[in-house]
Amino acid sequence: MKKILSALLMTVFVGAIVFVGGCSRAPARPGQAAAAQDLSYEDLVAAAKAEGRVVVYSITSRIAPAAAAFEAKYGIRVEHSNLNDGQLIQRVSTEVGGGVHGADFVIAQDSGRVWGQLIAPGHLVNYVPPSMRNVIPEGDQNPLVMMYINKVFGFNSERGEDPVIANVWEVTEPQWRGRTQFKDPNTEGVNFNFLTMITGPEWSDKLAAAYQARYGRPITLSAGSANAGFEWIKRWFENDLVLTRSDTAMAESIGIRGQPHTLMAIFAYTKARFDAVKDLTLAPIIDADPFAGFYYPAYLQLTANARNVNAAKLFIEYLLTEEGFYPNWGVDVGTYSSNPTIKLNEGDFPISFWAPRLVPEDPEFIFRNRARVEQFVNNIAFGGAAR
Repeated sequence: MKKILSALLMTVFVGAIVFVGGCSRAPARPGQAAAAQDLSYEDLVAAAKAEGRVVVYSITSRIAPAAAAFEAKYGIRVEHSNLNDGQLIQRVSTEVGGGVHGADFVIAQDSGRVWGQLIAPGHLVNYVPPSMRNVIPEGDQNPLVMMYINKVFGFNSERGEDPVIANVWEVTEPQWRGRTQFKDPNTEGVNFNFLTMITGPEWSDKLAAAYQARYGRPITLSAGSANAGFEWIKRWFENDLVLTRSDTAMAESIGIRGQPHTLMAIFAYTKARFDAVKDLTLAPIIDADPFAGFYYPAYLQLTANARNVNAAKLFIEYLLTEEGFYPNWGVDVGTYSSNPTIKLNEGDFPISFWAPRLVPEDPEFIFRNRARVEQFVNNIAFGGAAR
């Protein structure tokens, strides 16, 4: 079944690539025209209150408390739906593409599919609040990034805080057989995005160099591995990598006290917050050759046929302020607003610290190459070589 799913996804991806490459963007729609209109803050608030409601689709459940705070501040009703990345992309594509009014704006992740299936066809519209144009770094403005989220190698630190690996090739070695975990990439696109990125020229070259540094000889590729990125994936999965369906489950599994062996995983760093409330013992690996994990953006985008454009624009601006972001996301480690003036959790580092240590996303590269990586991974993970 997994192989069939991978083949179907490849067909969708290839078809979307042909569409993006062969057709111009969709004609301008109401949301696109409205996004270009700047109002003063006072006029925007008045126009948003006149609309009286706003609809948002979000990949983060923390939209609920943020929506409640926005409602209390402005008296504008917020209708919010918490969807996984695949559900959100499918729903927006179907609704906007079919002329159905749904969300006014979205908080979306899985940058490759968002770029290829929603932004390039014109279903989503970029809008940067005037108050943020000289605050948010230019590279985060189109598409507008709300926040970055990181997933890092983390381990059970009950036996000590010293990092348990210094080179990612160590997770392919016998001493870690069956003792590392990763969220099944078929359940969350950003995990496949990470695997796709390390098969690109930059990161596959870095992995080849890390192999040479670890073993003192050039890497030898297995049949079917096009470069060191594919080879690392293959060896990691075949080292009895444990695939889970939840970052929370991974954090709890590896962090529980009293285990006979140290366990490790790549999981959302936000889950480190469970240390105190669930009596876990977790520590991140901050430095590893050539990466300690990965990070990815969550975008704020208007829909092209938004009905409540002004309320959406006001809510987008609110989410980029400390008042709107910090109490709901910034209070924990592992989420980083694109607004660099917003304070961090006291125990965390800024995204500028993490970025050189982690694999980023390149939306266009991911969109054009992920199907190949999906097929490769699913053949390994569900073809009998790993489980």
